[in-house]
Amino acid sequence: RALVPRHPPLNMMSLCTLRSPALRCTVFAVAQHRDGLRRMSTATKPRLGFVGMGIMGTAMSLNLVKAGYNVTVWNRNAAKCQPLTAAGATMAKSPKEVVQTTDITFGMLSDPEAAHAVALGPDGIVEGISSGKGYVDVSTVDAETAKAIEAAIKAKGGKFLEAPVSGSKGPAEQGTLIFLTGGDKELFDAATPALDVMGKANFFLGEAGKGAHMKLVVNMVMGSMMAAFAEGLTLAEQSGLQKKDLLDVISLGAITSPMFSLKGPAMADRKYPTAFPLKHQQKDMRLAIALGEQLAQATPVAAAANEMYKSAKANGHGDADFSAVLEALLAKK
Repeated sequence: RALVPRHPPLNMMSLCTLRSPALRCTVFAVAQHRDGLRRMSTATKPRLGFVGMGIMGTAMSLNLVKAGYNVTVWNRNAAKCQPLTAAGATMAKSPKEVVQTTDITFGMLSDPEAAHAVALGPDGIVEGISSGKGYVDVSTVDAETAKAIEAAIKAKGGKFLEAPVSGSKGPAEQGTLIFLTGGDKELFDAATPALDVMGKANFFLGEAGKGAHMKLVVNMVMGSMMAAFAEGLTLAEQSGLQKKDLLDVISLGAITSPMFSLKGPAMADRKYPTAFPLKHQQKDMRLAIALGEQLAQATPVAAAANEMYKSAKANGHGDADFSAVLEALLAKK
């Protein structure tokens, strides 16, 4: 396993929380070389590509441009590339062209179907891949999709790394995402400086598919927590309690959570500014439950939570933040 932390700035307290001496040494090495890596000239850095200019892809690729990388971008809707071209990126006409003109290409697509189409479809990633080039898919997909893309990339002589992220809009903008990777270790090493620009930690978990599994487990837990939190807010209000008082009590106890602290006040006002769309959270719940079925592992809590997300999406909240799952409990009121 490989862990390469980057954010927040390291200090003795954060180092002491790392139980492994080897990891502490890694952290020291990263801290010592980080500034040097950022001062590398564009000529010494690999040429990077990025396909998928949604909420996450735009923020991530902007950070790469700001860090001095030569970045080429593509999106189905070309207008979404405008913030990148304004910042100095080059826009390509297809994913194939992105790959042909860069060394390492990143992809952030909405779901397995989109990831598969962009990678394997006409003028896609695979058509541009050749020996020496790498593709890093940072989308959240199932392991089967990741492995199918890997096989096609390797058949053309390229390298593949899956690297789904833990984190939403804010961490993407701040460069504090967590990358959960699997696949080609050499590509992981080559892509690490760019991953360090976009995130605070990189985990190499083994073969392709392991990153997908980790991301689905993490998002299953997150989605289940948010559904339970929404139930708590609703039950508190119906029993005559003030939602603000509940938020204060939770913030001081063992179940306190940055997610509850961040989302709670807006949820109390039934406001859901989008950081991670509910439709994507529901997709991840669906994929996690399917993984459980494949492995004969029961996921009853996640299954119940998934029904709440499905209900909220059916009632028109798919593009709102996933905290709008609260609306599933208010739909009949």
